[in-house]
Amino acid sequence: MPITTCIFDAYGTLFDVAAAARQAASEPAFPHLQDNWAELASHWRLKQLQYTWLRAITNAHADFWDVTQDGLDWAMEAAGLSGDVALRQRLLDLYWELQAYPEVPAMLRELKDAGVNTAILSNGSPAMLDGAVQSAGLSDVLDDVLSVESVGIFKPDARVYDLVGKRFGCAREDVLFVSSNGWDAAGAAGYGFVTAWVNRAGEPVDRLPWKPAHILTDLTTIPDLAKG
Repeated sequence: MPITTCIFDAYGTLFDVAAAARQAASEPAFPHLQDNWAELASHWRLKQLQYTWLRAITNAHADFWDVTQDGLDWAMEAAGLSGDVALRQRLLDLYWELQAYPEVPAMLRELKDAGVNTAILSNGSPAMLDGAVQSAGLSDVLDDVLSVESVGIFKPDARVYDLVGKRFGCAREDVLFVSSNGWDAAGAAGYGFVTAWVNRAGEPVDRLPWKPAHILTDLTTIPDLAKG
């Protein structure tokens, strides 16, 4: 069956989550970040994700913006930067202005020109996602932006993936789900989506019962996968 709908995770998949720390490190106000921005960004992202999983399994849901701030606070303390109020604020401000990876606009445009439904399905809150989409100029190549806030639990809970069928009226096997998170691609594969894992960092495949159908280094070939 042909793919009718392409669904994308947002952070790390369409939007470069390391960009906030990278940008701050390049600014004159934060020279002390130049040597450890990559480690800070990595710890921030890891804690952000870990907190979503813990909140999901303990029924302690919170807005993703709160989780993002908690993850940053942990990462800054680990890096010995917890007292730098100006840096914290700058990093949070930059998170609302994340840019898309270079191949994203043309890839989404090609999907739209081919008549494929396109949407984001993300842990992000609606306001955060709107900020990212507007900043990256992707509004005209996305049919919708779906947030977990409508069901009150984070991925990979099946209720999140259910949002796709409810919105587009498609069967699970008609969906190509794309994520840079191996656990997300695995969860979506177990749900019944055709999945593509964008493995930009060259990481090993997660040891989980479900595997992605496709493993990519970037998003360039997504339109070809959608064509079958």
